[in-house]
Amino acid sequence: MTPIALAIVGLVILVGMILLRVPVAIALGLVGYGGYAALEGWTRAGLILGTAPIELAQAYTFSVVPLFTLMGAVAAVSGLSSDLFRAANAVMRGTRGSLSVAAIFASGLFGAICGSSVATALTMSKVSIPEMIRGGYSPAIAAGTVAAGGTLGILIPPSLILMIYAIIAQLSVAQLFAAALVPGIFLMFFYAAIALLLGRRSQSAEQLPPAPPLFSSLGRIWHVVLLFGVAIGGIYTGWFTPTEAAAVGALGAILLALLTRRAGVSTLAATALDTVRLVSSVIFIVMASTIFSYFIVQTGLSNAVTDEMAQAGFGPTGIIVLLCVIYIVMGCFLEGIAMILITVPIVLPLILSFGHDPVWFGVLLVILIEIGLITPPLGMNLFVIRAVSPELKVTDIYFGALPFLVAPLLLIALMIVWPQMVLWLPSLIE
Repeated sequence: MTPIALAIVGLVILVGMILLRVPVAIALGLVGYGGYAALEGWTRAGLILGTAPIELAQAYTFSVVPLFTLMGAVAAVSGLSSDLFRAANAVMRGTRGSLSVAAIFASGLFGAICGSSVATALTMSKVSIPEMIRGGYSPAIAAGTVAAGGTLGILIPPSLILMIYAIIAQLSVAQLFAAALVPGIFLMFFYAAIALLLGRRSQSAEQLPPAPPLFSSLGRIWHVVLLFGVAIGGIYTGWFTPTEAAAVGALGAILLALLTRRAGVSTLAATALDTVRLVSSVIFIVMASTIFSYFIVQTGLSNAVTDEMAQAGFGPTGIIVLLCVIYIVMGCFLEGIAMILITVPIVLPLILSFGHDPVWFGVLLVILIEIGLITPPLGMNLFVIRAVSPELKVTDIYFGALPFLVAPLLLIALMIVWPQMVLWLPSLIE
């Protein structure tokens, strides 16, 4: 069997294992180790198996993952979501459709300190969906709004997905965070426009709930602004490295939770333990992905794909459109982290060969993963909302999320036409 054929067989086995619900780390590790052994022998494969954990442990970039994860976990248990939703609704001052727009903006703000789409959707659905249904919104629009808003958690920095991409692609976390900020803001406003349109059609003037007091509502989110401004703003201004900013953010979240009495010591201890479990699973996945990457590189599959695409006559824009279609289809069946770990070792050399910036592509990849989060049948945000609100029909959740798919597709088109919307801010912090 040729190396290219072996790589294809390995990919088929890998996807099959993941679809059969084999843990991603185990699937990646087994295929990568077995494939490398088939190419180079068991002794060389054993050396790779031994060096991958050491390389990961020495990667300074990875130190941001546990710290930003802890910051987001503390924010999630501190009850910030209800304050953000109340403040966003107060700004809209009770206009028709205000609750749906408030849910989008609150999700974006919560994602700015959380970094996880699933956590954002989970937290915001507990607050927003009951309020929207009481305000006269249809269950479909309420669920779809929160599902879409939840996707902002992995685009607006800090983002766990972007941090993992930075490690795999060996890129600067600060550059990726800066690149994602402007598209994240654009996407939030695109979602808000769709939510306003749907909300105004769903809610009558007689169903408007009273608007909460503006200044008191805004006063309750001062700590969110402070946390984001110090941690993420410190990266953009050059005050902190990403690791230092993550440490400051994690410590700040803990201190604010204690000072405002939103979480006690026992709650924070349980949150820290949950963070350890989550980060441990991520480390295991990235280790296995490193082994898998060695296997793919050794087969020469990336070079073969690049050559085939060049011979097929694809231009820079054509290859991006093709990859977008492939990733959207993959997103219907695979989880986001798995998509990155499987495809980046193959796709990144292809992207570079066509002259695309890897930072720009990283942001594009996250947006494509966002589409998968609200696309049936595997959309994780849809399942999370169903788990939190079991009274909602599955069909209502699915159809409620569909109109919001226009927003990320529009953003992708804008990024292709105007790539500087992504690359402008990173160029200022080089």
